[in-house]
This record gives sequence, structure tokens and C-alpha cells, in this order.
Amino acid sequence: MNPLYRFLIPFMWLAWVIYWLVASYSAKRTDRREPLGSRLLHLLPLTVAGCMLGADRLPGSFLNERLFPRLPAVLWAGALLTAIGLLFAVWARLQLGRNWSASVTIKQDHELIVTGPYALVRHPIYTGLLMAIIGSAMARGEWRGLLAVLIAWAALWRKLRIEERWMADHFGQRYDGYRRRVPALVPTRGWARR
Repeated sequence: MNPLYRFLIPFMWLAWVIYWLVASYSAKRTDRREPLGSRLLHLLPLTVAGCMLGADRLPGSFLNERLFPRLPAVLWAGALLTAIGLLFAVWARLQLGRNWSASVTIKQDHELIVTGPYALVRHPIYTGLLMAIIGSAMARGEWRGLLAVLIAWAALWRKLRIEERWMADHFGQRYDGYRRRVPALVPTRGWARR
């Protein structure tokens, strides 16, 4: 395995996880929390996707076959995309401040954040995570990366849909207006007008 994938990408993910855990201690108290069973329906697939990308080899030959050529440019592009995605997620986490939670929740005195990355997409943490997972899969360069991306996307899309309902219930017309103005995951502002 390439040293870039063996060390740099895991280091970036580890740094992100450590930051995420440390930052979680400053969150507001929770008024409403997603049930554990529902939470596991997106946590378990995300864990599977992470294991698929992190394991040296998976059982079965097809998933370990090359999807992208083993070229330095492909590895570095994947590492760069991973870094950009993780940093985008951190920016979103910083913008949320004490309103953040790992699970779908409504916090005490919950605020609707619509600035920073939240002016570009409604779920920038998920956008950043998907970018990082795509980058990691690209650097891995095997078919399992594509499968991991699809699994992660499905898990995050499920969680996003729950959050959308909760935010609409809690913020009403303010959230409906925000939802009409700002796309869910992929920034499109200005592109449609060109």
C-alpha cells in the first residue's frame, strides 16, 4: 500500500476525529434527541464505509481491484480532496458553535445558522464528510472506495432527511425559506444563472 494512503490519510481522519470529540464538550443541552435505533441506522453504515476504506484488504478479489491508476497525481488529488472536505466540515462545526450535535437533536435555545458554509449548503458537515470520503476512496483507488462512497452517501442522506423534518418542525417558515434558498449538499449558487 502506498505510504500516502497508509499514513497521511489516516492521520487527517484521526486529527479530525480528535477535534470532533474535543469540540463536542461545548455543545448546548439537548431538548429532543433522535432515538438510538434510528441513529444506528446511519452510524453503522458509516462505520462499514470507514472500515472498507481503512482495511488493508477486503475478502473477495473484486473490491480490491484497481479503479484508478496508481499514480502520484491521483493519490495527491485524493489526499487534497480529503483535506478540503475535512476542513469544510470543521468550518461548519465552528459556525454551528454550541448548537452542534453528533445525533439529530434540538438543543435548548437552538439557533438557525445560515452564515458561513451554511449560506452555501444546508448540511455542510455532510458535504465535507462526503468530499473527504470521496477523496479517501480516490486515493485508495480500488472498487471498494466507490462502494464505501455510496454507503456513506445513503447513510448521510437518511440522516439529512430526518434533520430536515426536525428543523422544519422547530423553525417553521424560517426554515422553509432557508430550504428554498440554499441547496442541501452541493453548492449551486450562481452556477444555474450562467
